[in-house]
Amino acid sequence: QVQLVESGGGLVQPGGSLTVSCAASGIIFSIAAMGWYRQAPGKQRELVADISSGRNTNYVTTYAASVKGRFTISRDNDKNTVYLQMNSLRHEDTSVYYCYTRCALRDYWGQGTQVTVSS
Repeated sequence: QVQLVESGGGLVQPGGSLTVSCAASGIIFSIAAMGWYRQAPGKQRELVADISSGRNTNYVTTYAASVKGRFTISRDNDKNTVYLQMNSLRHEDTSVYYCYTRCALRDYWGQGTQVTVSS
C-alpha cells in the first residue's frame, strides 16, 4: 500500500523560509518520479515542482513559474523522502502542500501540510 506522509508545514513570515518533507512507503522510491502540488482556498490544485526518478544526482526538476528561483525540490532515496525547500516566501504561497506520485497507473497523494505566510 502506497503511503505519502507530509510534514514540516507551519506559519512563517513573508520573506522567510520553510522546508516541507514527504516520506514515502509502499513503493520502490528510487524509480518513482515525485511532485509537490499546492491548493489554496477557492483555487485549483497546481503543480509546484517535480523531480525525476533515478539513483544519481542528475535529476530533472521542473518548477512553476511563480516559484522558480525561490523553491528547490530534492530527494533522498536512502530515506525515501522528497523535500521542498521554500525561500523568500510570499503571502500568495499560503496553501496546503501535497506530495504526489504515480505508481502502476494510479495517482497517490499525501494528506497535505498547511503552509501559511503571514506577518
